[in-house]
Amino acid sequence: MSETVAAVAIGRNEGARLKRCLASLSGRAAPVVYVDSGSTDGSVEAARAAGAHVVELDLSTPFTAARARNAGLARVAELDPEGALVQVLDGDCELDPDWLPKAVAAIASEPDLAVVCGRRRERFPEASLWNRLIDAEWDTPVGEARACGGDALMRRAALDAVGGYREDLIAGEEPEMCYRMRAKGWRIRRIDAEMTRHDAALTRIGQWWARSRRAGHAYAAVAALHGDGPEGFRRAETRRALLWGAGIPLAALLGALFVTEWALLLFLAFPLQGLRLALRGVPMTRAVFLTFGKIPEALGVIGFHADRLTGRRRGLIEYK
Repeated sequence: MSETVAAVAIGRNEGARLKRCLASLSGRAAPVVYVDSGSTDGSVEAARAAGAHVVELDLSTPFTAARARNAGLARVAELDPEGALVQVLDGDCELDPDWLPKAVAAIASEPDLAVVCGRRRERFPEASLWNRLIDAEWDTPVGEARACGGDALMRRAALDAVGGYREDLIAGEEPEMCYRMRAKGWRIRRIDAEMTRHDAALTRIGQWWARSRRAGHAYAAVAALHGDGPEGFRRAETRRALLWGAGIPLAALLGALFVTEWALLLFLAFPLQGLRLALRGVPMTRAVFLTFGKIPEALGVIGFHADRLTGRRRGLIEYK
């Protein structure tokens, strides 16, 4: 396997973050393709100045990250048809200088390994509570995995085998694609190595709320596609969101309204759940927001199914 790795970065209006992203790829990956989704901040010009091959998505078709990644992969195939590996990442992420040699060694050693991912860290975790929460979320277990996130080293043969990302998903496209890869016998692995630094720029509770709602939408969308399979993919996450984010609050309010005010005691389930998570080793602050985050997640699940019933196509759920 050639050690040459192509790279696909996607973004919109990332500004200085995109410049850091492309600089981190310089001399480490080739070709480097940047896919732009309608930026108005000079990102396209900055990418070209950095030496990247730029793909500008057609504005007449709704943007999705999956569509952008597929467009980038198609351009890589034109530029480097024989290449075996591609690093995908978001335009607000900076690649760790030591990542690619470790990731290439890992994926080259096992022919059925389709995806290798590592530790994505928040660039400024001290800037806000929300940044710290997202940084902790990305500290996933090392070893065999069911899915990766937006940053990963991928085997192009595996991408070709499943036809890339599903472009109609507005969220959850990586887990969905990984599921299809695993169904074909490919494997996903999280290795113990620093991979990227991400600049989430979460400073307001509304951003955390929108991001959690998007997660719920992603759970429901992927469960609708693959939840009936033997793995029940994303069904448990969807059910937990509905139970904690909608079932318990509704039972408490309706019970208090029509039966007895004692039904409001059902709301005690939330602090008790937070305490249970804390006793299992989850930091208390994170335990609290993991529990209360089920409310916006439930709204995301409900929104997905409402759109599905009405035939409405929802736009991106953005938090930046």
